[in-house]
Amino acid sequence: MSFVERHGLWAPAQSEAMTAVKDTVTAEKLETIRLSFADQHGVLRGKTLMADEALKAFAGGCMITTTMILKDTAHRTVFPVFTAGGGLGMREMQGGADIVMVADPTTFKVLPWADKSGWVLCDLYFQDGRPVPFSSRQILRAALDKLAARGQGFVAGLEVEFHLFKLDDPHMAPADATQPGQAPEVSLISKGYQYLTEQRYDQMEPALDHIRRAVQKLGLPLRSVEVEFGPSQCEFTFKPTVGLAPADTMVLFRSAVKQVAARNGYHATFMCRPKVANTFASGWHLHQSLRDEASGANMFMPEAGGGTLSPLGRGYLAGLIAHARAAAAFTTPTINGYKRYRTYSLAPDRAIWGCDNRGVMVRVLGGPKDPATRLENRAGEPLANPYLYIASQIHAGLDGIDRGLDPGPSADTPYETEAPLLPKSLREAICALDDDPFFRTALGAGFVDYYVHIKKAEIERFQAEITDWEQREYFDLY
Repeated sequence: MSFVERHGLWAPAQSEAMTAVKDTVTAEKLETIRLSFADQHGVLRGKTLMADEALKAFAGGCMITTTMILKDTAHRTVFPVFTAGGGLGMREMQGGADIVMVADPTTFKVLPWADKSGWVLCDLYFQDGRPVPFSSRQILRAALDKLAARGQGFVAGLEVEFHLFKLDDPHMAPADATQPGQAPEVSLISKGYQYLTEQRYDQMEPALDHIRRAVQKLGLPLRSVEVEFGPSQCEFTFKPTVGLAPADTMVLFRSAVKQVAARNGYHATFMCRPKVANTFASGWHLHQSLRDEASGANMFMPEAGGGTLSPLGRGYLAGLIAHARAAAAFTTPTINGYKRYRTYSLAPDRAIWGCDNRGVMVRVLGGPKDPATRLENRAGEPLANPYLYIASQIHAGLDGIDRGLDPGPSADTPYETEAPLLPKSLREAICALDDDPFFRTALGAGFVDYYVHIKKAEIERFQAEITDWEQREYFDLY
């Protein structure tokens, strides 16, 4: 029996999808298949196998070292893996041992930019068939299972902003191969400051079309391509999908954008606020609602005369507000992302909500008889791990429902309303998460300790660097 069969890892839909995968590999004469998983940062990692070997690995599993899930954003392993328990008190994580990537055949794609290449998303398991507790896709699956037990499903649409530059110098000299490597030099393809004008869109269209066509060929639910206010800044929006699909879409989209841009002489970055003159911060707005799995009805839509949200929707909203500070570690997981939380900036700076107001953290859209009634969380940055971002939303929202929390009144003056401020730094957010008993219970204390450790290592590296600001401020003065 294969690894998948021995441990019962595929649902019927996955087994059925495997037949279609084999047919596609033959029909398209694929030569290689990339087996990928989203790591703790939402970055795709994995191995490329020859097509015949990959088909065996779908059911048999593919080994990959445990250190892949023990790294910070500089790809430095931040746990002492060669000590007892690998720094995590787990023998399975010791010594750089192997874990198993198991393909999810329902995610299989033919890559339009890589000749005769397929791609599939994987889940992580220990060699005895247990899910790896640090796998972010498994974390989201557990949250979705909690919803399913209530007869509910998660629905989400994505608005993702990023910057697209002309690549001038990739800095590929041997001296540039530091860890992390020297950032590339870029120039603008749009001067910006003309939000949603056709002139600026036409200026960016030749570059955007490479990406747009690839995204459509992947079958991702693309809805629109837009130019944002900032120079060389754009936004792709995606139709609502359910369950794991929104998060799977996000990780594949980000990876596709980076690869397609690079192959066509551009540099795309989802970094929130790049250090390029006059650029604007980018956000990731997550539109979310719950649906009744039996009827498909939107559970946030209120009855006529029942206000903006149903009672269940108000409870979910209150949960997002109540846990916003600790959840910031997942919605905004980088040091750079906190430079976006500014007053009067179309980004939130405090945990509040409002009806169709772009200055609040959670924007409420819809109302009676509107099946698209939803909550738009505007706190996220485009670099967020989508599995952890969405899982944090589900757990926080359900807590608000279960405890009957009230979100309070709509904040019509969002930057003047008295409310808890969002963290001002990643360190503050990580401390809020570390001290939060709710997420320790919802996600597991072991996972929170693991995640906090990785992020603290990232912060400590940043603290050890001498910034341009410090050099200008003190070097000549004292």
